[in-house]
Amino acid sequence: MEAAKTLSKPLKRINVLDALRGFALLGVVLIHMLQHFGIYSRAGEQAFPWFPPLDETVHWIGQHIIMGRFINIFAFLFGLSFFIQMDSASRKGVDFRGRFAWRMVILFVMGVLAHSFYPLEIISVYAVFGLIMIPLYKTKNWVLLLLSGLLLVGVPRTIQATINNHALGNPPVEQVDRSSQEVAEGTPEHIVNPSFFNTAKHNYNQRYMGKLNYQFGMVGRGYVTLALFLMGLVVGRLRFFESLQVHKRRNLLLFFGFLLGLLLTLLVQSMFPSVETRMLFNPAGNVVSARILAVKALEDIELVFFSGALMMAFIVLYQTTVGGSVLKILSPYGRMGLTNYLMQGSVGCFLFSMWAFGPFFGGANPTKLFLVGILIYTVQILLSRYWLRHFLYGPLEWLWRSLTYLRIQAFRKKEHGESKGKQSEGLSVLLDRNQ
Repeated sequence: MEAAKTLSKPLKRINVLDALRGFALLGVVLIHMLQHFGIYSRAGEQAFPWFPPLDETVHWIGQHIIMGRFINIFAFLFGLSFFIQMDSASRKGVDFRGRFAWRMVILFVMGVLAHSFYPLEIISVYAVFGLIMIPLYKTKNWVLLLLSGLLLVGVPRTIQATINNHALGNPPVEQVDRSSQEVAEGTPEHIVNPSFFNTAKHNYNQRYMGKLNYQFGMVGRGYVTLALFLMGLVVGRLRFFESLQVHKRRNLLLFFGFLLGLLLTLLVQSMFPSVETRMLFNPAGNVVSARILAVKALEDIELVFFSGALMMAFIVLYQTTVGGSVLKILSPYGRMGLTNYLMQGSVGCFLFSMWAFGPFFGGANPTKLFLVGILIYTVQILLSRYWLRHFLYGPLEWLWRSLTYLRIQAFRKKEHGESKGKQSEGLSVLLDRNQ
């Protein structure tokens, strides 16, 4: 009887979540293109600017519209999908905690392997937070929201800063400019002798510690992510996405609410003198002032409000006749989120690695990189639509699913008795997940 209690059968999907996930991945590929996917390369020659003001505009869009905003939506959807998955299991009398933990182990391994070619991958960190979510599943909403608030205002960062300052003996002068302390390093081996092996070695030996510092050091990007996971869990409990169609006015009010919160946060930020929060990447030898902590907390809160406004604007537009007919084309992309996310990283590896096309794309101007990012995204949309006409899941979604249940899952639609065009849902948490 226990073997019959399984969540391996496809369930009905919430299409707007798939489309929203696809929308979030648009921002991910565009900002990663502008960041060269975190891959350092030396250009054979610097590209001649097409139109410098356009390059400046694209750079500004990347910094002030995309970076940190779209990935926040991605993180929120993870927490929401965690609830949907656990709730679906509970309704069937299945304790899914153990299976979910194993699922996160698989995701972590995928992420670590992806780091060999894609140092900006985030799924290994998501997997760790996914495990943390398991004991928090039944925690009361007010406790989850309190934890989210403490994470967003930078409590972990404040604790680390206090320890750092205490170790310095609290010298009276704050040192922020570390430029004079920077030491030029020799050219890395993966640049001198380009090869995939040398690149992977560099990513594991040098880049992974940098990732951990960015996520769990004083920058604390990971704590913002965990806060969004918890918010997604709370929103899932409120059945928010199950009643979208009957609460259109509420959705519009939420959009304006997030927009107002964003404007107020920007207003408060403007009252603070300018500080360089990038010193939080490596504050050793410097006092971390309360001013820097406050500004960084405001930056994180601003990003969350911005992401909320983007998400609600997407939902409001999706609910219109014209907007819905256009945005629904993103649903297949979102259903194959894991495959498309890692495909982005694979393409980025070839574009910017010195052993591939790095000498050419390493010197490309922002406008060209932005357009290439849109091209990659467009091709992925077409591939996703074609793939899901014939298969139940994306290839990596199917692999993840099969490893989760330790048995081969149905793959082709005809194997599952599906008629052409019928939508299905698979278990997932990060990228194929909203059951």
